[in-house]
Amino acid sequence: MPQPSHADPRQMAALLVAGVVSEGQMLTDIVLPNADPATRARAQRLALATLRNLGRADAVLTPHLRKAPPEGVMAALRVATVEMLELGAPPHGVVNATVTALRAQKKTTPLAGMANAVLRRASEFEGWHDLPVQRLPGWLRRRLKGVYGEETVAALEAAHNAAAALDLTLKPGAKDVPEGEVLPNGSVRLAAGVQVSALPGFDTGDWWIQDAAATLPATVLAAQPGERVLDLCAAPGGKTMQLAAAGAQVTALDMSGPRLKRLHENLARTGLSAEVITADALTWQTDAPFDAILLDAPCSATGTIRRHPDLPFVRKPGDVAELVTLQAQMLDHALTLLKPGGRLVYCTCSLLPDEGEAQILAALARHPALKPLPLPQMPFGRATEDGGWRTLPGDLPGGNDGFYMALLCRDPL
Repeated sequence: MPQPSHADPRQMAALLVAGVVSEGQMLTDIVLPNADPATRARAQRLALATLRNLGRADAVLTPHLRKAPPEGVMAALRVATVEMLELGAPPHGVVNATVTALRAQKKTTPLAGMANAVLRRASEFEGWHDLPVQRLPGWLRRRLKGVYGEETVAALEAAHNAAAALDLTLKPGAKDVPEGEVLPNGSVRLAAGVQVSALPGFDTGDWWIQDAAATLPATVLAAQPGERVLDLCAAPGGKTMQLAAAGAQVTALDMSGPRLKRLHENLARTGLSAEVITADALTWQTDAPFDAILLDAPCSATGTIRRHPDLPFVRKPGDVAELVTLQAQMLDHALTLLKPGGRLVYCTCSLLPDEGEAQILAALARHPALKPLPLPQMPFGRATEDGGWRTLPGDLPGGNDGFYMALLCRDPL
């Protein structure tokens, strides 16, 4: 495929799209050439928009292609089509830049004329927004349709099509807060694409970035001042900061040192404190059990597709079974770290009941001393039959992540 120049965000975006679609890589795992932050950010935005609209782009391009071009070239055509029809970029500049990039590489020079003709026809397409939104992969769509029904799955796909907004969780007593929409849970929502470090309150640590739905598990745990609370699988740390802001003595544990780096930075910026430990949540031990534990278990992350449109291209059906086993092991181990009478919130950002409701029912069957607790009043979402709570990506206007959460208590001895 064309190798991107250091200053060409379109070629970088095509590299990202090809890596996801043809090689099954997550965007965060794809190494890009050196470039300034603005160029990399633009490439990322183009790639995200293309992955959200891949089906639409193919519907426009396919009638004009005699045969499928190499994946790298197809990725460049998809990026260009989305930039013109979804993002409204002037077609002349997009077509010329794409064709020039193809001509600059020996392997793709023979395809430059084809790309020129195809993209010019694509630029004239009418009815882009009448095309169906990107569908979930068949295996996932079938599972979700069996749980939620066709209408809800269609609404999920529509929510995935919209770019995720920027939600801010406010530190108690925050004084310097950007103007935005105040959500039912108290988060402040801003439009995507703003420069975060330039916003009011960033330097003073009055808020941190956290999806509105991701705030709910800590709300359910309701940590009290002075309680010893463990945040298992804590990175990147939004829930840790919620717990610390409530006055709890927080231990934040995660096995990823690089991901915990952001937590250290946000704790320093906000002036909040927590003990941060890099360790495996399956094996870590403590001499003093905790009053409360929040376990945000590794999962398929199917509730975050609106934010991570690369996920449907990477996740496979077999991934879920492995994750369900890991979640059960983590939950069992977490209970050994909890005081008798202590509280535990189990949560995942998954839409699949295997990783939510079914996981809790199985845990209750394994542990007779474990009991579900009633939930506090919740600002959005719905109760589940097992006594937990679930949010779906279209619950809030403008979208939110999909989460499952349950509040459990270990009976006193």
